[in-house]
Amino acid sequence: MRIAEAFETLVGPNPALRWEAYDGSTAGPDGAAHTVSVRSPKAVAYVVTSPGELGLGRAYVSGELDVTGDLYDALDALSISGLNGPSKADRLKALRSFGPKALVRPPLPAEEVVLRGGRHSKRRDAAAISHHYDISNEFYEYVLGPSMAYTCAVYPELDASLETAQANKFDLVCRKLGLTSDMRLLDVGCGWGGMVMHAAEHYGVRTLGVTLSRRQAEWAQKAIAERGLADRAEVRFLDYRDAPDDAFDAVSSIGLTEHIGVAELPHYFTRLRGKLRPGGRLLNHCITRPSGKERAIMKKGFINRYVFPDGELSAVGTIISAMHDSGFEVRHEENLREHYAMTLRDWGTNLEANWDAAVGEVGTGRARVWRLYMAGSRLGFHRRTIELHQVLGVRTDDAGSARMPLRPDWGV
Repeated sequence: MRIAEAFETLVGPNPALRWEAYDGSTAGPDGAAHTVSVRSPKAVAYVVTSPGELGLGRAYVSGELDVTGDLYDALDALSISGLNGPSKADRLKALRSFGPKALVRPPLPAEEVVLRGGRHSKRRDAAAISHHYDISNEFYEYVLGPSMAYTCAVYPELDASLETAQANKFDLVCRKLGLTSDMRLLDVGCGWGGMVMHAAEHYGVRTLGVTLSRRQAEWAQKAIAERGLADRAEVRFLDYRDAPDDAFDAVSSIGLTEHIGVAELPHYFTRLRGKLRPGGRLLNHCITRPSGKERAIMKKGFINRYVFPDGELSAVGTIISAMHDSGFEVRHEENLREHYAMTLRDWGTNLEANWDAAVGEVGTGRARVWRLYMAGSRLGFHRRTIELHQVLGVRTDDAGSARMPLRPDWGV
């Protein structure tokens, strides 16, 4: 079995995919929408020594495997092939056809990371965040656009721009939290300060954002000063656990829970409750699994090794239960899954439009990590292998009650 035929066997045939290999072999129809090029024996060795998404990811990041055409559409075709692919015996036969040399794994791409130390200790959490967020503020500007918002946007219309949708997301969070000018807001995992600045500028709230990324904090503080918000807004390079207790009327957590760890969720929500005054609201916005049946931790997956080390996704029911058990009354929940697929679409468009500059800033390998991760994540939200939920809770007073509107008053 030649190289291209063996790869097609491993993945499964698809009329949208053509395979070409360095040995001159081909498989799949002429004129297919996408061509997957296996460029060297290294690509074969990556796939043989780590069958599945990690091996294919290593081959792609290192440039030993490439895809022509739109990567999202190609991944869609590959995933469909996998659902209807050949038998386990045929795949094993294809793997064996590569020969014994393919059993020796090449050096791992420099972009792959395996963290050391206690899982979710402060030191290891800081290393995990730094790996992903401290690469380059300029690179994030190329991908995220002017808002520098690295979380799911909320699109008011299908044709809304990314910037409009990100501003709409921040405003939705502000309305759900019931912010007024006499309040103080804590934004945990604040990124580049988008929520902090929106709340201060549009609602007059005194805001504190905390992040474990030093580069994010530096960028945010500069942006706060440039927008004339320094008297109401601040971002600190700080672990959320070290923010002041009993000091805030509202807490927003937008995209932090994924980094916390499922086992840590009870402690996480208990700590956030401790930051709030009685009657204060918490808005938790995070990626989730579609049910409680999937594994939360993907230790050997592409995302864990290249994108979000130690990231863990739980089901929304787990989130809600942890909030309840930590002393919050849950008042509202909604799934914004489709909005995240659209957000990733727009980030991917930005990356392609700024590809040369992005490569110049972080290197080809890391840019390819992002291209693959965003296309794959977009497919995940589209296929509902992952979701995005906002859950609103309120810290009740000593009598077990808190004032809330009879019906939600924030709209969508």
